[in-house]
Amino acid sequence: MADNGLLESVLRLVEKVDGGTDSQDVAADLGVDHQVIVGAVKSLQALGEVISAEQKSSRHWELTGEGREIAEQGSHEARVFNAIPDEGLPQNQLMVEAIEDTVRDKLQLVQKGQSAKLEDKEKNELKKRKLLSEVTVKSYWITKGSSFSTTITKQETELTPEMIASGSWKEKKFKPYNFEAMGVAPDCGHLHPLMKVRTQFRQIFLEMGFTEMPTNNFIESSFWNFDSLFQPQQHPARDQHDTFFISDPALAHEFPQDYLERVKKVHSEGGYGSQGYKYDWKIEEAQKNLLRTHTTAVSARMLYKLAQQKFTPVKYFSIDRVFRNETLDATHLAEFHQIEGVVADYGLTLGNLMGILHQFFTKLGITKLRFKPAYNPYTEPSMEVFSYHEGLKKWVEVGNSGVFRPEMLLPMGLPEGVSVIAWGLSLERYVDTHT
Repeated sequence: MADNGLLESVLRLVEKVDGGTDSQDVAADLGVDHQVIVGAVKSLQALGEVISAEQKSSRHWELTGEGREIAEQGSHEARVFNAIPDEGLPQNQLMVEAIEDTVRDKLQLVQKGQSAKLEDKEKNELKKRKLLSEVTVKSYWITKGSSFSTTITKQETELTPEMIASGSWKEKKFKPYNFEAMGVAPDCGHLHPLMKVRTQFRQIFLEMGFTEMPTNNFIESSFWNFDSLFQPQQHPARDQHDTFFISDPALAHEFPQDYLERVKKVHSEGGYGSQGYKYDWKIEEAQKNLLRTHTTAVSARMLYKLAQQKFTPVKYFSIDRVFRNETLDATHLAEFHQIEGVVADYGLTLGNLMGILHQFFTKLGITKLRFKPAYNPYTEPSMEVFSYHEGLKKWVEVGNSGVFRPEMLLPMGLPEGVSVIAWGLSLERYVDTHT
């Protein structure tokens, strides 16, 4: 708000004239910028009916920077003529003896506020030469209001208990309440940190040319969750202490029969260069329904589907919920999100896996990586992935990775020579350690 001294100066000028005055004239009389007077007018309007101000627009011509230069120093043509030396020039080089600088004369008329003396054609020609510009000025026509006074009385903004008790509120002027004012927007509707990071991961996969796998199937059979991944039926992860099994429906019945027989054989007898696990594989175990323990079950379905057609290299990813029968503590949940990337092509090696992991984590802002040999039932070789945490000043595990075993891929029907590299990490673990 403008200071009271300026406001009272404006009011005194308004008092002196009958019928009102223009804010531009007020600015000229007080020797201040017009925008300062515009601010003062708005401040006076906020005080109630002290003044009445009606906005109006006017157009006038102003000299551009080049126009002001010509008005002061002469047109370019005149300056060239005046630059001719005293000894003169041959007639064939200069055919005029004197010139009249009409351009300068016209600009000086505008500078003196006498642009009305110029014809519209002359103004437009000067405008084309970028010596003049037509500007619109918004100003206020100020008149006295019903509560006009040359003295500024501070308006109260708050009705206090003391005013009510003493009755002093009757003598005070209160600032009008603006019922049209917008309230403060409530601070709500933020994305959950997990969803924000999930969006970031998804964008990185898409930038790298990956296709998202359908992961809306939370209930899975043990066949796709374990057996198809060459995970033996005696594996501890298949115990009820580690996996949520479904009671209704307890069993799955629809499987690709030829593929199921090949899986049964590689588990119980071996094949594809493997001796297998040498145990009595039971269909009853493979039929058990469960809450999927990893999204690799989805990868198995997608790779089997890929094997049923002419092979083309693919890059898949998924980000979705998985379930483990964990004892809840500070670092374990029964439900969390798994991020998984899968690449299938001919001749992929561990070097390809390490290279793509470096590219993937670099896009996340993680550049310091280490790899540690590990064991997974369905990948060989396998690697745990560690990154250096600058805040914690230590290496933290961020994921697991490996090359899918032939015992998993060849029964699906994928061609020999096709390798599949994959990696996964927990969304919650990443958020917890890196955000």
